[in-house]
This record gives sequence, C-alpha cells and structure tokens, in this order.
Amino acid sequence: MIGGVFIYNHKGEVLISRVFRDTITRTAVDAFRVSVIHARHTVRSPISNIARTSYFHTRRSNVWIVAATRQNVNAALVFEFLTKMIGVLESYFGSITEENIKNNFVLIYELLDEIVDYGYPQKTDSGVLKTYITQQGIRAQSTEEQKQITNQVTGQISWRREGIKYRKNELYLDVLESVNLLMSQQGEALSSHVSGHVVMKSYLSGMPECKFGMNDKLVVDKQAKPSTPEAASLEQQIAKRSGNSGRSSIAIDDCTFHQCVKLSKFESERSISFIPPDGEYELMKYRTTKDITLPFRVIPLVREPSRTQMEIKIVLKSLFKAQLSAQKIEVRIPVPPNTSGVRINTLRGKAKHKTGENAIVWRLRNMQGMRETQLTANIELLPITETTRQKQSSKPPISMNFEVPFACSGLKVRYLKVFEPKLNYSDHDVIKWVRYISKSGLYETRAQSNY
Repeated sequence: MIGGVFIYNHKGEVLISRVFRDTITRTAVDAFRVSVIHARHTVRSPISNIARTSYFHTRRSNVWIVAATRQNVNAALVFEFLTKMIGVLESYFGSITEENIKNNFVLIYELLDEIVDYGYPQKTDSGVLKTYITQQGIRAQSTEEQKQITNQVTGQISWRREGIKYRKNELYLDVLESVNLLMSQQGEALSSHVSGHVVMKSYLSGMPECKFGMNDKLVVDKQAKPSTPEAASLEQQIAKRSGNSGRSSIAIDDCTFHQCVKLSKFESERSISFIPPDGEYELMKYRTTKDITLPFRVIPLVREPSRTQMEIKIVLKSLFKAQLSAQKIEVRIPVPPNTSGVRINTLRGKAKHKTGENAIVWRLRNMQGMRETQLTANIELLPITETTRQKQSSKPPISMNFEVPFACSGLKVRYLKVFEPKLNYSDHDVIKWVRYISKSGLYETRAQSNY
C-alpha cells in the first residue's frame, strides 16, 4: 500500500516525513523535490512516476502533501486517503499552511500513527480521533472516558460523541442533483440520468435518532409498510396535502449510505433510520435513469444559405412549473472555426461571440417555468477548401448550464423526524429546513445541421 507520507513547503523543504515501508528511502524524498517541485515545466498530473516509485500529490496553499509507493495501488484510494487526512488536520488546527504544519508537527506524527498502519489507512474520522488525541498529545483518561472511547471506536456510533449540547436544535437537509442529458437532432433523449446527493447539517443535542422517508420505488415495490402507526398517518397527511401533482415514487438504480444509516431497517421499513453525526455530512448518494423531469428543452435550427453564410436560431423552453424560477442559465452554441463575424439578436438575456472558444455564449439571469425565448445569429464565414470543410464536418453539440429549485429525479422528502428520549425536547422543537437544487451536468443537444 502507501510506502510513506511527506509534506513539503514551496521551496521543497521536508516539513513532515513518515515512512511506513522500507522500500521508500531518503532518495525517494529527494527525487520528488527535484523532479516535481523544482521542475521548470508545469506539472499538470497529480501522479508522477520516478524511478519505479509513484508519487500522488495534492496542494493546499503553499504546501505539498505527497503519498509515495512502489506498489501497484488503487490511485483513487490513495487520493481519498489524502483528502481524509487533510480533513483531519484541518479539523485540528484549521488551514493547511507551512506555519501550522511547523507548529503542530508533533500532533501530525501522532495522527499519522493512528490513521495509517504499515501503509494501510485505518481511522480517518476526526470525531473519533479527537476523543483521545488532543493538541498536547495523548492525555490520561479516566475510567469513564476510557469506556466512552472504547464504545466510540468499536461500537456502532463512533461518528458521534456524547455530551453535545445546542441552545437551538436545527436540522438542514439539501437534495442536490446533477442532471445529464444527450438529446438527438430529432429531439429524442439518447441518454439521461441524474446523480444525487442528500447532504445534511445537524445541530442537535444529545444522541438523537432521526428517521428520513422518501418516495423510493425500490421500497414501495416490496410492499413494505411503515413500522409505526405514526409514520403511516404522517404519510397519509402528506399525500392529502400534495394531491396528485407529484409522482408517488421514483425508481432509484443504486444508492450508497453514510455509515450511520441502519441498513437492516432500510429493507423492512419505508424510512432511513440513523443517529446523525454532528455538523455537515453526506447522508446518501443515488442515481436514477427513469422518469426524469427535464428542466429545459433546446431546439436548434441551423440554415446555410451559402458557403459564406449561416443562420442559427435557438429556441429555449422551460418545462417546469410556472411558479418556479431557474437561475444561472447559460447556453453555449458552437460556431465554425472560420467564423469572421456574428450578428446576434436575443429576446432575453445577453449573448456574446467568444472568438477564442468558437462559441456564442448566451446568459440569462433567471427564467420562469413554462416560458419560451429565443436567440438568432447571422454568421459570416471565411471561404475554405473542400478538404478543410470535410475535416470540420461534425458539429459539436449545444451545451447548457442552469440551476433549478426542484429535484429532477422526482425525489421527495416524505418526512423527517427526530427522537431524543433522554433530553427534554421533542420533534416539534427542532427547526427543520429542506431544500431541493438541481444543476446541469453534461446537458447537451445535437444540432440539426453540419457545417
């Protein structure tokens, strides 16, 4: 696995050097400094192979964090470890700077000994590490504290420490989705999928248990029933309020959960039960390919009256509810490389021809649902040979960026309940916020004509 972890400053001086395997020597440390940090050319790749040694590096301000190995390891796993390690360091002393590294080098060595064992990553949860590693090092623990550490390291709730108190209990839930689409020339969706994340911020006292329910078809198809009458009545109330405007369920192709989720209850109940970590965390990730609500439709019309002229008309339609408004809209329309002049006319927004990018960029600050607008462009082309014309015969697709305040997959939060029997507060005392945001991923439409 990982042979060693090194931290350099911008001059190439080694601030931290921790070797886990004998295959990594002092020569390997010097090789990275000479070949990468002091290299005259720009280093673009985060992975460097020097003398049979692989170096995986990332930078924070003026500090280089490097993992070295001589084995054929999973690169994604190494970068995930470096990201986790940086997160642990930042949780202890803030930003990663040369001064902070020097002031906390003893602490960093202690943390590296805990999170890596013979090159294999171990505990990378800052909440667990903070229970027995402090700024001053390992401190003497009382009998009760030792029992608490043992339960948090080996038990089921290692991600949350006891004794957390807040004056105001708050819970924030964000459903963040990325919409990807490839539309054909005839207006048919060739491929489309949504990648979603459910991100939560919990500021709750004690050791509460949360139940999160959504319209997941994977659970509905199995005819699973709510575990309690309270959950059943709550779903009926939500169904009456929503009416028939929304979809009853969505088909999730695959999903992954945070370690706090009780997977044994996920199959048997129509809710996700968990004891939340403190602060911000990603509760689940999911992906769906069926019944996606496409926020926008781009209809391109391209006409070439002659070899030196081209006319482009772009019709943009918003397909979501009229009371909603999309933000940060951008349509990128490619033009031929031999374009000499462009005249643009838009009904809404601002459009500009960017010569260096061979594209017309059309930006709209916002757009209400169930609306339609358009752009027309008259393009003058320089004469080119037939050979050059054939080389650039394929036209790049029209791409789009946007942000809309709803979940394009159709995912809905049915309920979000909080239970804390030990402390004197109930679910009604918790302030809850739920937000839906869908952003464009690779949202492309093929044009109806070639150059």
